[in-house]
Amino acid sequence: MNKNDKKEHRSKKGLINPNSIKEFKVYKESELMDFLMFKMPNTPRKTIKSLLTHHQVAVGGVPVSQYNYKIYPEDVVTVSKMRIAKRDSKGLKILYEDEDIIAIDKPSFLLTTATEKEKGKTAYRLVSSYMSEKKQGRVFVVHRLDEDTSGVLIFAKSHEVAQALQNNWQEVVKCRAYYAIVEGHMEKEEETLKNYLIQDSFQLIRVSKDKKRGKLAITTYKLIKEKGDYSLLDVHLSSGRKNQIRVQLGHIGHYVVGDDKYGEPKDPLKRLGLHAYELAFVNPLNGKEYDLKSEMPKCFKDLIFGQKQVKVEKSEKVNSRKRHIAVKIKKKHRKEGHK
Repeated sequence: MNKNDKKEHRSKKGLINPNSIKEFKVYKESELMDFLMFKMPNTPRKTIKSLLTHHQVAVGGVPVSQYNYKIYPEDVVTVSKMRIAKRDSKGLKILYEDEDIIAIDKPSFLLTTATEKEKGKTAYRLVSSYMSEKKQGRVFVVHRLDEDTSGVLIFAKSHEVAQALQNNWQEVVKCRAYYAIVEGHMEKEEETLKNYLIQDSFQLIRVSKDKKRGKLAITTYKLIKEKGDYSLLDVHLSSGRKNQIRVQLGHIGHYVVGDDKYGEPKDPLKRLGLHAYELAFVNPLNGKEYDLKSEMPKCFKDLIFGQKQVKVEKSEKVNSRKRHIAVKIKKKHRKEGHK
């Protein structure tokens, strides 16, 4: 077991015991009450209403009590023996919002959505709570960021927008850019990496020479700055393959720091050195263009640029002020000497 598998950073509050729940995947649009009655035919209607009232039913990990709540294909409905804890949107950083989408700055160590094993705090739950607090509708997943990757993450405010974006993602996305901190000094200051990727029996992504089985991944990087044993890269994706940045950079001997899933690099940030800083795309339903950006994390700046730059700037300001005062004193002395 590696350090990322331990997930000691996760809060236990709000987690659902997998042994105390039933999960149902949705395959067609319907209302929640009708869906539950269909999936639980031997359960009285009154009991199902009670489950909803007592927050024992969730959609995408978010507790729902509304009988006529609309559910859609790919939704996952959870029925729990215990009450499912509500969450507030505390700590949620919103980058942009309009009538169609909401974009957040996802921190590292936060899942995008619930998984089979993890039902706790997710970006989806936080955004859903925010929408509930504003008495608005629900949100829909458009794309995902790895749990340990931070940066721009968007959700759609309607099923129609989510479907339009997902079905045309490769065409509508104009820019997917990341900051990556990797081990070692780059042999080339910029390069485009083209590899075929496959998923092995351990669910890990690997570079393969098999063009028939593999999916083409194209990643372009430019070196921003080197510091000690680390390099800060500006990375752009031309394809959207799972873990492609981590795998392709690791394949040329430069693992992303903190990424022991694909190697054993150092962990100076105490997190994965990958941040999605820009996502530009077009809404295919109305042609509206978006260019959403997130600032480089402070820990990235501190590691690569350090505090020396700040100290130098402060020192220069102090010295400049001292010189300014000295000049003023000299001028005053000259004036007094003329009197």
